[in-house]
Amino acid sequence: MNRKPHTMEERAIALSGLLQACQLVHGIATVGSAAQQALECSIDSIFRIDADSTRDVFGGLDGLSLGINALHDRLVGTHREPPPSRIAVTVLHVERKLNRHGAMQAALQKGIADCAHRRQQLGGLHPAVFNALGELYAQTISTLRPRVMVQGNPQYLGQASVVAEVRSLLLAAVRSAVLWRQLGGNYVDLLLRRRALLEAVAVLRAELPPT
Repeated sequence: MNRKPHTMEERAIALSGLLQACQLVHGIATVGSAAQQALECSIDSIFRIDADSTRDVFGGLDGLSLGINALHDRLVGTHREPPPSRIAVTVLHVERKLNRHGAMQAALQKGIADCAHRRQQLGGLHPAVFNALGELYAQTISTLRPRVMVQGNPQYLGQASVVAEVRSLLLAAVRSAVLWRQLGGNYVDLLLRRRALLEAVAVLRAELPPT
């Protein structure tokens, strides 16, 4: 991913990845399930460290439609501050802390590589993969502040399998936040370049398959 200059469209893809992971976190925490294609897209993005393009991080746009539409709604003000947006804002703050923590970055890289071997053997959405990713998140990013707080239905959040999925998706959210920063993304985009960002999202939405 050394191609330059990075475009607003690429930043929009990264932000869509962030919001999609946060949408899935909220969905799993409240109703106990998530759309399979979106879930697979977000989890797979954790392992695509050396992807050739921003799109390739997410395996194309089809699996990212949830996040692209969520970003569109956020930019046009359809939803002012839903729980997924609040989670995303906290993740962006956490990523800034992670960016200054070299030892933790190294631990994450090693942990993800270890999880990748298990994923190849068992499949991307196997419970053992979620458990490994969730434990990696708990031992690393969860120790940073501010801590990402997830609210939902206690019936689901009391289940170890759900907690593992939530933590795995938060790891995917951080991966997208890292990508956004690597692409030159910053808060100026969100505050002063909303029109350009919205235009980029419109281009992405036009490429999505009809629903």
